[in-house]
Amino acid sequence: MGRRWLDGPGKLIVRAGGGAGAVAVPLEIAASYRARTKGLLGRDSVDGAILLSPANSVHTFRMRIPIDVAYLDRDLTVIAVHTMKPWRLGLPRLRSRHVLESEAGAMEGWGLRAGVRVEVTAEA
Repeated sequence: MGRRWLDGPGKLIVRAGGGAGAVAVPLEIAASYRARTKGLLGRDSVDGAILLSPANSVHTFRMRIPIDVAYLDRDLTVIAVHTMKPWRLGLPRLRSRHVLESEAGAMEGWGLRAGVRVEVTAEA
């Protein structure tokens, strides 16, 4: 399932409880090299999440806030979720094809954890 998105807004749909009670989260898609490189640098907050695609690792050098990081495989299933403080380097995840980033603590509130499959929709 090769997914190709363009930079821009979207929605992240999290169905942590088997489909009932889905959570829709505002999403920023960063698919170009330039957008992925910038990521969350220079921001004091995040409205929702940002999807870096393709990506299998991240760093928090020069970031101002701690972030939650979720590594997704090619089917958009969460491989792992970690909270990273500023000035850290995340280890690459071999099966990861996409990375979600949000403010620290947000992903737990959405029910995002290893094994949960998410949906991504791009807005025009």
